[in-house]
Amino acid sequence: MAADILVRDAEPRDEAAWRKLWADYLAFYQVEVSDEITASTWSKVLDPDSAIFMRVAEADGRLIGFALCLTHEGTWILGRDCYLEDLFVEAAARGRGAGRALIDDLVALSKRNGWSRLYWHTAEGNATARRLYDRYVPSDGHLRYRINF
Repeated sequence: MAADILVRDAEPRDEAAWRKLWADYLAFYQVEVSDEITASTWSKVLDPDSAIFMRVAEADGRLIGFALCLTHEGTWILGRDCYLEDLFVEAAARGRGAGRALIDDLVALSKRNGWSRLYWHTAEGNATARRLYDRYVPSDGHLRYRINF
């Protein structure tokens, strides 16, 4: 299925599908977030001057996953970092390459934009992240998965 997955920037037409994925994401992680925050996040995603951006994965013309990211000046290095805030793939599409396609896309985007690294803080037992990233470092009970360029 990976060959049939298109990864692209989020567009205004994606809002309803993303909100459905976001609701599934919150249910999956048993987290509650107010709709006000969701609306604010979506408006930032669409703002070309925002540090927050989103890449979406689609297959057969429908949204099946997203990667919500932000860029910022690196803490210990010169240049910008790309921080993967959230990555989620709908249940029916898991295990078919959507997560890998989103990660590969972010790696290519990071290299193309000259960002110094792509990283993601996630739970230590996250086996998917272990497979997706080429190295990791322990940090406060979490692993910071990263790809340095």
